[in-house]
Amino acid sequence: MTARTHHEAIVLGAGVSGIYQIKRLADLGIDSILLEADDDLGGTWYRNRYPGARFDSESYTYGYSFSKELLDEWHWKERFSSQPENLRYLNYVADKFDLRRHMRFNARVTSMAWQEESQVWHLTLEDGEMFSARFVITGIGVLSVPTPPRYPGMEDFEGEAFHTFWWPQEPVPLSGRRVGVIGTGATGIQVIGEIADKVGQLTVFQRRPNWSTPLNNSPISDQEMAEIRARYDEIFANCAASPNGFEHVPDRRGFYALSPEERRATWDALYDQPGFALLAGNFPEIFFDEAANREISDYIAERIRGRVHDPETAEKLIPKDHGFGMQRLPLETHYFEAYNRDNVRLVDISQTPIERITATGIQTVAEQIDLDLIVYATGFDAITGGFDQMEISGAGGQQLGEKWRQGPSTFLGLMSHGFPNLLMIAGPQSVSGSTNFPRAIEGAVDWATDLLVHARARGCTRFEATAEAERAWVDQVMAVHEKMLARRSQGWF
Repeated sequence: MTARTHHEAIVLGAGVSGIYQIKRLADLGIDSILLEADDDLGGTWYRNRYPGARFDSESYTYGYSFSKELLDEWHWKERFSSQPENLRYLNYVADKFDLRRHMRFNARVTSMAWQEESQVWHLTLEDGEMFSARFVITGIGVLSVPTPPRYPGMEDFEGEAFHTFWWPQEPVPLSGRRVGVIGTGATGIQVIGEIADKVGQLTVFQRRPNWSTPLNNSPISDQEMAEIRARYDEIFANCAASPNGFEHVPDRRGFYALSPEERRATWDALYDQPGFALLAGNFPEIFFDEAANREISDYIAERIRGRVHDPETAEKLIPKDHGFGMQRLPLETHYFEAYNRDNVRLVDISQTPIERITATGIQTVAEQIDLDLIVYATGFDAITGGFDQMEISGAGGQQLGEKWRQGPSTFLGLMSHGFPNLLMIAGPQSVSGSTNFPRAIEGAVDWATDLLVHARARGCTRFEATAEAERAWVDQVMAVHEKMLARRSQGWF
């Protein structure tokens, strides 16, 4: 049997969560290691290299807040930073605080089993190497497992084809090529807006449209960056006070206290502001009141019709199955204008479904469309997908996948009854999947770290959420969810 390497704590994942978590443990002198399945750090910002990949949170609200020195040193170049810069930032953080020495790459965990007698976790890697730890903290990401489609003939295509998550590290030629993009979610919308003017022909295959509003990105000058640094305390205080972790705060004047004309003037101003202003700075009633949501949805539909020249195409780009803000809101740059270009075509696969992938392109029920490159922007197995990649056995041999088969159940989104000494950063039923991510995970990491410190100080070798506490938390999450119109949505949010 392969010898086990023991540590007091093991962190899984070297993305935004894991980087901060391993720093906290290292600062406390806790014997710990971070295991990362990929060959380098960065998580989301290491893998998602597709054209147009960037923050939809303001850059200066996304970075870590734990170090004033780091805040003073780093200059964000754009209001919404692109993937290459985001990855440089995370590498800068890891190098500045000498965190790589605590990280092990190409270390994919395939199974974890709790040993009640010794009160430790046993972890097995893909290559058979084994580790053990008193505590395990997962930072495996909420969107870390891509879901490629399952069309017949995918292996027959003679051109290039890949899911956006697996976009190659080397440049992909686009000029003059016939490109097909399947999917118009957040990723597809970024890709389409970025490449429409760079390819020969672009065919967009859309099953169902999503609401989308302008990103309104812009450079950050040296002077503006200096002003941002001077008010970082205020920025992070505003983020902490807002429901979504952004600087945008809800408009609490009251939806019905204003006239329709006043509401429209508010929306006109928000539409032109950066980021999630129109979503997070709107009236709270749009999330709870059907009439209010219908009015804002009609407003956004009108804006789409004003930007897309062909009325038939515009209607295909307006969602009919959910209201504005009821699913994850993609932010876009020149996305709707892309459909005004002669080299861009929208294919509605709800009307003419894809039959198969052929050697030369995509066959729908209506036609064969020849392509040189197929981009699968088909999303992720969100929230629980990363956990499903591992066989996790808790107390008494209970399987986490089996426990969560009908839906996950956690306490605070951080712990699950029956799985002692296991902490989940950005776990199911936490806010981390639907907010400004680092603002949420810093709080979660600090909470998890404080719990470990508390346990160690008292000589405690085992902690676990009670079934009662877990049930109360799930009930609270569900009660809040039932009040929102989003309860009718089929989206992963």
